[in-house]
Amino acid sequence: MDTITTSRAAPVYSVLSVLLGYPEREWLDALPELSAALPAEARARLAPLFAFLEQDADLIDLQEQYVAIFDRRSAHSLHLFEHVHGESRDRGQAMVDLRNEYLKHGLEPATTELPDYVPLFLEFLGQIPAQAAEDLLGDAIHVLARLGDKLAEADSPYACLFAQLRTMTDVQPEVLPDPPEGDMEETLVTFGPEADGTEPLLMRRPGRGDGVQPIVFHPPRSRQAGPAGGQA
Repeated sequence: MDTITTSRAAPVYSVLSVLLGYPEREWLDALPELSAALPAEARARLAPLFAFLEQDADLIDLQEQYVAIFDRRSAHSLHLFEHVHGESRDRGQAMVDLRNEYLKHGLEPATTELPDYVPLFLEFLGQIPAQAAEDLLGDAIHVLARLGDKLAEADSPYACLFAQLRTMTDVQPEVLPDPPEGDMEETLVTFGPEADGTEPLLMRRPGRGDGVQPIVFHPPRSRQAGPAGGQA
């Protein structure tokens, strides 16, 4: 694991969540503050992404590049379970389980994004106890590393963000099989309330849910063969 201790990881998760979001002028103007909130080693590792976002590019141009990177290529999708379950029914149940994990920690998505949206997941990790965040990252790192590898192959400046995540867990990513093909049911579940904006992605709940199920971040066959990581 990186020299970042678990107690110092929370602000790193929060900054990574912002950096991976759709470019907006408000947070782009705050890039110096976001950089200053990072430990030196993380700041150095993320330098290519900061340089990309700090370039004198028109906001619309940055947004178009973001869409081209993440929305036009399924291999770069920012939805975790798309890389695991494709559009099969298993993806719907996995998202239900992940949302229940949010609720267990007293948090509820305050966005129209699905629970497996990576910036939302990273914000969640930054708001829960350090050990729980480390365990969940260890379970999800196989998918996150796959996404990071795809971005690196495309020479994307966002690849360094996923390289940073790999340093924040001792779990070694395993190679995942291609996700299955199939149609996902259209009316499985409604995730979270309607939201007028994108900030914050999570809101605090007055109570906590019970009876959550394990989150399947990768297929059972792959999970059984892989290194032991934290359980959600």
